[in-house]
Amino acid sequence: MIDIRPFNSLGAFRNDWLNAKHHFSFSGYHDPKRMGVGALRVWNDDEIAPHTGFGAHPHRDMEIITFVRQGAITHKDSLGNIGATRAGDVQVMHAGTGITHAEMNQEDEATRLFQIWIIPDESGVKPGWEAREFPRNAGEGLQILASGRPADAGTGALALHANAAVLAAKLAAGEKASYSLKSGRAAYLVAATGDIKVNGSLAHARDGVALQDEPEITIEAVSDAEIVLVDVRS
Repeated sequence: MIDIRPFNSLGAFRNDWLNAKHHFSFSGYHDPKRMGVGALRVWNDDEIAPHTGFGAHPHRDMEIITFVRQGAITHKDSLGNIGATRAGDVQVMHAGTGITHAEMNQEDEATRLFQIWIIPDESGVKPGWEAREFPRNAGEGLQILASGRPADAGTGALALHANAAVLAAKLAAGEKASYSLKSGRAAYLVAATGDIKVNGSLAHARDGVALQDEPEITIEAVSDAEIVLVDVRS
């Protein structure tokens, strides 16, 4: 099953510093048909104005992945971690027993990012934060950015406390990437840029594509594209 969710159908929130789209029910947006995919609970498409951002606030028992598409976001948390995650980089925060953090755009340009929340396999883990640069080039296929799947140990991916994986790829126009989705699992993918076909179905930039019972997934770039895919238990 392939469910394409057009960008203009997503939940929306906007104020003087944040322009956000919600792929799943979040905050003031509620759609009972869009409550998440398996353990994937949140996928927000955020644009943050220069010199603004999310002030200090708490989380518990959630794996929060930030995929920066443009600009940079500066993280500061109650554990003493401070660091800037820039376009092309990824950060993971384990909320675990509790963490307070701020995510600020300290740049002179807008920051654009995907914020992805995955429910951990167990509650009460040790909180933490880590960020890493993941260079991506057309022709290299899907790269594992973060994972808690046992088979991905040793790949250099950022760790997750969930049997899930976050992958990304850059595809030149006409290029294809293949992905095998195992039984009992589901996937959600978004093209950060470019138009794509997923098993022949057209999706435009920033549309959501939910996949279940699709053992083999073929992603074809209609135009130059960058895609992000999350694989979770269904």
